This record gives sequence, structure tokens and C-alpha cells, in this order.
Amino acid sequence: METKDYIERENRYGAHNYHPLPVVLERGEGIFVWDVEGKRYFDFLAAYSAVNQGHCHPKIVKALIDQAGKLALTSRAFYNDVLGEWEELMTKQFGYDKVLPMNSGAEADETALKLIRKWGYKVKKVAQNEARIVVCDGNFHGRTITIVSMSSDPDSYGDYGPFTPGFVNIPYNDIEALERELKHPNTAGFLVEPIQAEAGVYVPGDGYLKNAAELCKKYNVLFVADEVQTGLCRTGKMLACDHEDVRPDILVLGKAISGGMLPVSCVLADDEIMLTIKPGEHGSTYGGNPIAAKVSIAAVKVLLDEKLAENATRIGKIFRDEMKAFKSPLIEEVRGKGLLNAIQIKTMDGKKAWDLCLVMKENGILAKPTHEHTIRFTPPLIITEAQMREAIGLIQKSMTEFI
Repeated sequence: METKDYIERENRYGAHNYHPLPVVLERGEGIFVWDVEGKRYFDFLAAYSAVNQGHCHPKIVKALIDQAGKLALTSRAFYNDVLGEWEELMTKQFGYDKVLPMNSGAEADETALKLIRKWGYKVKKVAQNEARIVVCDGNFHGRTITIVSMSSDPDSYGDYGPFTPGFVNIPYNDIEALERELKHPNTAGFLVEPIQAEAGVYVPGDGYLKNAAELCKKYNVLFVADEVQTGLCRTGKMLACDHEDVRPDILVLGKAISGGMLPVSCVLADDEIMLTIKPGEHGSTYGGNPIAAKVSIAAVKVLLDEKLAENATRIGKIFRDEMKAFKSPLIEEVRGKGLLNAIQIKTMDGKKAWDLCLVMKENGILAKPTHEHTIRFTPPLIITEAQMREAIGLIQKSMTEFI
């Protein structure tokens, strides 16, 4: 079979809820992937930051294989000998009393929403069914009905109503708008991405997160950080909130917590919040399974042992500096932090970011647009300076050919 045959088969039998680049991948190692014809590409998406540790990291693969041969799934009806080890690692690493394991990032965000409401009713004593959760325009927290209920993107919420009530949208990076909503006595939580990745890698102004967290404390509202994409060393710190020394009341993690091996996510909080949910009130059959726990232990240790936060800081600066210095009429703005970066593209002759991504694909760089005029560049965090400079050359070559 050739590339077109694989694509035709997916289009014939699969739902059309994605619009992939026309490349069919069959192998990955480190920062590279290969297609079915054997062509090698720089992976500058890293599965939306799930593969921070690189494709098929040998330590993570070994953890997966070793545990898969012993015990894969017990459900939470029973204890297993691995989950506690993972829970201890996660709570000590991130500094919380408790961790609740789930699978996907959307599930973890849903868990955070339930915790906010439980805490609001049990601890803050908000009147039943009156709890409010403040969110930001441009947010992306997943695809469930409840999550799209707080979206400001018509592609996410269009034709999916009626929507879950209880959400208040405010502009991102607007402290005054936030304080107005926090003053409302029924506001239980503020859910925010420290950097809005899916919206186009929008970095808030200095002090925004710290001021937001302090205001939440002032008005007895939970500060909840969705670090599914921004966390786990992607921005040059273990968490993006660490750049402002902010400790969320609830922390949501996913994606790279398994190094891309399988779906793993979690929510961390202290006892006052986490223990508002009692046995039987929330759960997941696969959440906290032995394979996930062992894989996640290995994935987190790789992040720490290989100093991937430090590498993201250094290599990310090279990317931004080189792309800002590159004189191209295509580039409107280069923005980001660490190795979470984006380039805003000017439309030329009706061509958009998607068209540039097709040119980059031909030159051996895989990246995807987010919205029509922005391309996100998020390679695995193990990328070296030499590899980044080679990739930058290919990106610049593509831009020159595109004009």
C-alpha cells in the first residue's frame, strides 16, 4: 500500500472529525517520524505536547512492556501494587495531598469541574445548583458537552446545544474582568490555561497568573490551572505556573504524563478539596491502571533526569530569536515560551497557514495550523541545538519557497 491507499481507507471507514496533513506515519524515534515510504520528518507537533520525551523513549517503552506482561488492569474495585507508588511520586513532585487519576485531558478537566462544584457546595456553602465557574474566551479544555459549553469557538460548540449552565466567560489576560466575576458570592472556581495553546499560543502579561491567584484567594475562589499542554517542562519549567511561583488550588495534567505511550491524566489538590468527593461519586475503569502508573512513573523521571525543562528554555529561545531575525513578509508575529511557540502568518494570495504546512511537509517538517493563520511549533523537548538549527533552516526554506 502507498500513502494514498492508507488515506483512502481512513476516509472510507473512519469518522471525518479530523483534517490531517496528507502524510501516513509508521515509525517514530526521538524527534523524528518516518512515513510509509520511508521519508524522515522532524516532528514539530509532538502529538500536541504528549510526546515531550520523544517518540518511543526506551525507558518508557521498557516500563510499558515489563508491566504489560505482569498485570494490565484491575479496575479500582481492588488495590494494585503500582498505583500507590505513582500516587506518592506525583503528590510529592507537585506538592499536593492527593492525586486522582483519569485517562484523557478532557476527563481530567471534567474531574476538576466536579471538584470545583463539590467544594463550592460543601466548603464555600454556595446554594445548591447556583455555583459559577469563570473561564476565559479562547479557552480549549476538551471536547465534551460540558467543556464546549464554555467555549467561545463556534467550531467547538456549534450545533451541540443545549449547553451545561454555570459558566461565565471573560477576556483572557484581563485582571479587572476577573475581579468583577470573583466578587460574585456564588463563584466557586476560575479555570484557566497558563498559556492558551490551542487558541494560538497566547502568553499572558507578566504577573497575570500571580495576580489572578491572589484575587482568587481574596474572594475564596479556587484557582484551577489546566496544564495539560503547558505542563511537564514544555514552557521551560515543570509547570507554566512555576514561571510566576503560582501554586494552583487544583492542577490538571495529561498528555506528556505518559510520554505518549497511552492515555494518562490526573488532577491534584489538597484534602480540603479532593476529599469532598466520596467513594462511588466519581471514577474511571481505566484510571490508575497498573500499566498507566508504571509508564507515568518512567515518563516523569525522564523529564527530571534529562533536564528537559532546562533544554526547553535554551532551545526555545534559539527558535524565537532565529525566527524573529528572519526577514519574511509571511511572518506577522513570533510568540511563545520554552518550546511552546507559534508563528502568526500573513495571508498571501489567498494562501493560509495550512498551505505553508504542506510546503514544510515536503521539506521534512511536520507542523499543524491552529486556526487559519497560526502555526504551532512544539517539537519533543529532547531536541538538540544542532537539530533545532537544521529544522529552522527547513522552516525558513519553506517560507521562502511559499512566497
